[in-house]
Amino acid sequence: MKPTLTKTDYNTIKELIVNTPSHLVTKEISMLAKEIEKAKKVPDSKIEAQVIRVNSYFEVQDVASGKLLSFQLTLPKNGNLADKKLSILSPLGVALIGFQEGMEIEWTLPGGLKKLKILSVKNAVPAE
Repeated sequence: MKPTLTKTDYNTIKELIVNTPSHLVTKEISMLAKEIEKAKKVPDSKIEAQVIRVNSYFEVQDVASGKLLSFQLTLPKNGNLADKKLSILSPLGVALIGFQEGMEIEWTLPGGLKKLKILSVKNAVPAE
C-alpha cells in the first residue's frame, strides 16, 4: 500500500525534513522521508476527502485491543497531545499520513507492531 499525498503536503513535509538539523533526525523522520518519496502525489483539488493529510481529524482503532484514538494530524510546532493534536513526526503520524478511511495498516509503534483500522477522517473542504 502506497500513501497518497497532496502536492502541498508533500512539499511541506519535504521542507520540514530537509530543514531538520542532522543531529535531530530521528528514526521517525527517516521513515517519513521514505514514505513520502514512495507516495502517490496528486494535485490538492484531486485528493479524496477521506485521506489523512496535514490538519486532518481522524479516528483509528487498534484492531487487537479495540482501543480508539482520535487526533488532528499537525505540523510539529502545533503538536500537543493534551489538545489531541498529533505531530506528523510522531510514530503514529508517520504511520497514517496518506492513508484513507476504511484502510487497515500495520506499523511498528512504541508499543510494538500494531494493526490499525482508520474509522473516520475529516478534512476542511479545499479551496477552489
